[in-house]
Amino acid sequence: MQADIQSVLIDRAAIAQRLDQMSRQIVADLHGAADLTLVPILTGSIIFVSDLIRRIPLKMRIRVMSVTSYPGTATTSRGAAVEAALDKVPQSLAGQHVLVVDDILDSGGTLRLVVDTLRRRGPADLRTCVLLRKQIPSAVATPVDYVAFDIPDHFVVGYGLDYDDYYRNLPDICTLRPEVVRAGS
Repeated sequence: MQADIQSVLIDRAAIAQRLDQMSRQIVADLHGAADLTLVPILTGSIIFVSDLIRRIPLKMRIRVMSVTSYPGTATTSRGAAVEAALDKVPQSLAGQHVLVVDDILDSGGTLRLVVDTLRRRGPADLRTCVLLRKQIPSAVATPVDYVAFDIPDHFVVGYGLDYDDYYRNLPDICTLRPEVVRAGS
């Protein structure tokens, strides 16, 4: 697996340091929220959200939602769709403060879909948090409350992000060698 890596874009120490900073801001903003519901978007956000929530000493519920947009070996979004079987968010979010947590913001389709879906469920407040935001027009134009890192327009893996369901367990955010991506296409 290590031989497939072209470069480490963000190492584990930088990730930990940024999560410390970001969680302090989230706590300051949401302190006093009586009913906090975290909505991690599966599967890419699992490592990010598990590290993030351990830094947020607020009473919270976790309600997962799964959205597909990068099937198999795709390196660009094929359009976002909520997987109904893995939507564990209640139909009514009345009075709840909701924080959506996603791994990467590129086309903006996933985040817009989830935000629109959850807004219809009537939360008191809805905020968004992403680990990575690509520096491309569609991502930059998509409103988001908390961004851990802005990155160039590279396909990345590690820290929960995958290529064909592999590499999620890398502790750093990395790029793959081009021949690895070509071989999987």
